[in-house]
Amino acid sequence: MAWIPGGTFLMGSDSHYPEEKPAHRVRVDGFWMDIHTVTNREFDTFVRETGHVTLAERPANPDDYPGAKPQMLPPSSTIFKKPTAPVDMKDHYNWWVYVRGADWRHPRGPASSISRLADHPVVHVAFEDVAAYANWAGKEIPTEAEWEFAARGGLDGAEFPWGHEFAPGGLQMANTWQGDFPYRNTLEDGFEYTAPVRSFPANGYGLFDMAGNVWQWTADWYQDHARIDSPCCTAKNPRGARQEASYDPRQAELKIGRKVTKGGSHLCAPNYCRRYRPAARMAQPVDTSISHLGFRLIIRPAVEDLGWKSFPIA
Repeated sequence: MAWIPGGTFLMGSDSHYPEEKPAHRVRVDGFWMDIHTVTNREFDTFVRETGHVTLAERPANPDDYPGAKPQMLPPSSTIFKKPTAPVDMKDHYNWWVYVRGADWRHPRGPASSISRLADHPVVHVAFEDVAAYANWAGKEIPTEAEWEFAARGGLDGAEFPWGHEFAPGGLQMANTWQGDFPYRNTLEDGFEYTAPVRSFPANGYGLFDMAGNVWQWTADWYQDHARIDSPCCTAKNPRGARQEASYDPRQAELKIGRKVTKGGSHLCAPNYCRRYRPAARMAQPVDTSISHLGFRLIIRPAVEDLGWKSFPIA
């Protein structure tokens, strides 16, 4: 883990997607953060020690999803399937497919495996799986503000975790999509899917993949930045919408609770999803797992226990 010193920064952006507005001042206290996303190797250790079965590996409860087609209820997850030609970009079902047997052990479908992906980020983990891992590890899921502050690496106001230029000197700094999404990837960064952690340079705080590779869960319930109480003033350690964690999917209109995810992924491209930036954000249903979403965790030191600063940095 790396020590993130805390401080005040400009959260969000007025220059990109509407959900990032308005940019506003935020202060966070210091904390320790995993230097990379949790890997398949690490998640496998957790599963072996606890017997945890992920949401994607369990059949869905039909009572929670009245009217759902029977073929949607067996253990399944969502994977990216690259089209062979240009498609209607307004319909994301042209490249996302719900696949029976896809899960963290089979990230690209039931015929795939993680035998050569031990150091790749674990994917197909729903929010409850992340919470279970955090409890086992004795860590916590970062808030959106903590995650974004850490991603900036001390470069307040910079567009990317490494500065203002996407590929300085032609160097690819993150695992993203080059070419025309979703059907043509020129692979200038060397990766078609996820990359092993530490494949690209760390930011100023020593954190890897704070842009690209996989989206990352945060603890915050999603709300628009526009709903913050005082965009003119500095908020300290803010959290997202006040929504009960025990959100019941059987409520009216089957509105599933959504958490904020950050960082973009290997599927983000200039022609479709320019979200490989600290300010970028996406709302993710808590009951959903997907092939480009993972996580990393933090430890918040107790106020009276500054001894955490002697925690070893791996």
